[in-house]
Amino acid sequence: MIVIGIDLSGPSNPKDTVISIFEKVDGTLKLRQLISGATDEAILSRIQKEAENHSVFIGIDSPLSYQDGGGDRKSDENLRSYISKLGMKPSSIMSPTMNRMAYLTLRGISLTRSIESMKTIKPVKIVEVHPGAVMGARIPNDLLPDLLRYKKEKDSLMAIYHFLQSTDLNTLPEEVKETTHAIDSCAAALGAWYWGDPYLEPEWCWKADPPFHPYDFCC
Repeated sequence: MIVIGIDLSGPSNPKDTVISIFEKVDGTLKLRQLISGATDEAILSRIQKEAENHSVFIGIDSPLSYQDGGGDRKSDENLRSYISKLGMKPSSIMSPTMNRMAYLTLRGISLTRSIESMKTIKPVKIVEVHPGAVMGARIPNDLLPDLLRYKKEKDSLMAIYHFLQSTDLNTLPEEVKETTHAIDSCAAALGAWYWGDPYLEPEWCWKADPPFHPYDFCC
């Protein structure tokens, strides 16, 4: 199986979009490639290529739906409560229609619909993920302060990089620690793996509620 983590940015700054492509090997995920500055076209092309020979599971760090009328989805409210109990900041869960989130939500919805419209040889499955929650649900208590600071402090970024190496993402190259977008992409893949692998299960999962919320949301 192939697992792809996507740290998605808004449509006007694809340079901040990072995708990580992992292959399951002997019960772990081995990073095959890290791609920065990924456009929608590049993402779709790579998914199409990987699905020629493998089932593909994709974890996307972006809202993939919005609440009719605006505000939180039920999944947002529930995840905010969950991460608060972990000691994380609930403000990291933002409503999909907030001003700073709206264009990201637009790109996430557009991208997933494009993926769904592709004709692929092997199945492709999509899940919405929150990378911070993926890590927060698994991280030792002594590293929680680093998780809260890794987007701002280099030492904390290094600590989180080493934490991810201690999980079953145990072949992460040095380039992963260069940006928080790469870290989040790998964490998104970790969440998607636990969601998609029949031998594993996510720490938290809000089930899809079609047609308005067509994808599971997990960490």
